[in-house]
Amino acid sequence: MYKSSSFITEIIYSKIMGEQLRRLSELKNPNTIYVTDLVSCTHKYHLRRRFPELTIVFEPSAVLGDLAHWGLEKILSERGVKTEVDVLKYVQLGNEIYLVKGRVDALDESRGVVIEVKTSKSALNLPREHHVRQLNFYLEITGFGEGVLVYITPEKILEYEVLKQPLNIENEVIELLNNEHHPRYTWECGYCTYRKICPYFSQQRET
Repeated sequence: MYKSSSFITEIIYSKIMGEQLRRLSELKNPNTIYVTDLVSCTHKYHLRRRFPELTIVFEPSAVLGDLAHWGLEKILSERGVKTEVDVLKYVQLGNEIYLVKGRVDALDESRGVVIEVKTSKSALNLPREHHVRQLNFYLEITGFGEGVLVYITPEKILEYEVLKQPLNIENEVIELLNNEHHPRYTWECGYCTYRKICPYFSQQRET
């Protein structure tokens, strides 16, 4: 005999939705740029400023990814590794100052390594280019020379060492503001929350 329950779901929902709602006002700020804005379709940044509420989601696949992140971060923190570290860099273009910010999953200061955790339904085609780029932005901002990209999939747990590559964040910000890559990758549109209002929508999906 059993009956419906929502006790645990409500706890998870409260945490995830609370974090998303707290970010709403920041999402509208045109001078706040996330590292994820710089590695994806540039038009998403412009739509996000106008329609930030569309970013609010509570999907099981995303929840599973959050839970995996929190679990691994807890294990790493028990070993003295800093987790969920906010990193930022100011970029001045003319009279405007932009804040480029991100949140590193883990930072092992003793080894000088930035750790980025990803979940994926498949272990094919790893590591993914946009994940390597994201980690490289974190390396540029922190000044660290090495990163580790960790993938947790139903089939495998994989790690890739990523060495810092030359990166000009100012130029990347200019390209974002000029909306030069829409999409940056052809598969992005199929996963985009703005696809129903985007003039650049393409139906190709990632393989």
